[in-house]
Amino acid sequence: MLRSSEITNQELQPVPYQRDRFTWLAYGMLGYYSYMAVILGPAMPFLRAEHNLNYTEGSLHVSLFALGVIISGLLADRLERKLGRRLNFWSGALGMGLGAVLFIASEPTILTLAGVFLTGLGGGLLLVTIQASLSDRHGDKRAVALTESNVVASLCAILAPLLIAGFQSMGLGWRSAIGLGVALVVVAFVFFRQEQIPEKLALAEDQENNPLQTNRLPLVFWFYLAAIFFGVCCEICISFWSADYLRVNAGLSETSAASFVSLFFVAMALGRVVGSYLVRHFESSQLLLIAICIVGVGFPVFWLVTDPAPKIAGLFVLGLGIANFFPLGLAAATGAAPRQAGMVSSRVTLGAGVGILGAPLALGWVADRVGLTTAFGLFPVFLVLVLAALLAARKTQSHKVLRINP
Repeated sequence: MLRSSEITNQELQPVPYQRDRFTWLAYGMLGYYSYMAVILGPAMPFLRAEHNLNYTEGSLHVSLFALGVIISGLLADRLERKLGRRLNFWSGALGMGLGAVLFIASEPTILTLAGVFLTGLGGGLLLVTIQASLSDRHGDKRAVALTESNVVASLCAILAPLLIAGFQSMGLGWRSAIGLGVALVVVAFVFFRQEQIPEKLALAEDQENNPLQTNRLPLVFWFYLAAIFFGVCCEICISFWSADYLRVNAGLSETSAASFVSLFFVAMALGRVVGSYLVRHFESSQLLLIAICIVGVGFPVFWLVTDPAPKIAGLFVLGLGIANFFPLGLAAATGAAPRQAGMVSSRVTLGAGVGILGAPLALGWVADRVGLTTAFGLFPVFLVLVLAALLAARKTQSHKVLRINP
């Protein structure tokens, strides 16, 4: 029989993080989402060149993708209550693939715009479900699950510009890279469609034990959401417009520019690998402050230097910092309301969608009037707002702790 001291010591030992079959499925499907979302950026120079689209017309495609994500963010929590996460999961995944097929099978008209909208609609639903399910499955280890899943997302994002450039160089066309993503999600559905998706943690028990418990999200969550929103603005501006910027400002060809953008996603993957380790030992908000400083070092080099080598190096440093804006922000936001993971994920996806919708469109609109180099001046504004929102969240959180522990 174990002595009481031995039992206490066992209870104090931290439970190791475990990746089950669903965890790996969620990681892979987040990679699929990331690949299909990112691929619009490196594909856009080819689409614009084929059909003589200006910056605003090109950015309209990613904005409609974002509009689909926004609508999913508004509806996902309600759909989850009515239909369950499993139906949301696969409807989102297959809907994203269907939209991609419509995009690559059409000329740049209302049909391509409808395709990217459907891609965003399905992708947003898939994203909300993945984030909430991982959070509920792993509990207080959610930060590890969310950062690790985003490592996989970054690795898949690396493939997007490489395959766009590779298929184009081989004569298969850049559309083949998008078709590959569609084929893979069909294979995933065939083999994993019976997999159980973790359902929402019930609030009923909490409300029975604590009658004051409500579905309201705390103030600190909204500050973290603001940080996530402006962080997404930073990330999407770089991922969507960096290929065009390298072509215009550094004199690279369309194929070379698309290839070098992959270094940004390599850096993001590396940054998230490091972040997934550090988040086991440090608070998410502390690591976010470090990430902001890294971005502050890399962006001026990418923006202001015209020689290709240092500009590409600056892009790499940018990727290292931006990598953890979203996963660490999401982990901090979910930690602010751990029993409301579905609602948190839905609101975060909505905020991210608004950022994806507005930021590249705003940058493209400004670029058509004053040039792409000047338009990138929006980026440091977004970065300062990330910092301000994060500091407000940390201050609010510290005041809450002081009130609880006077």
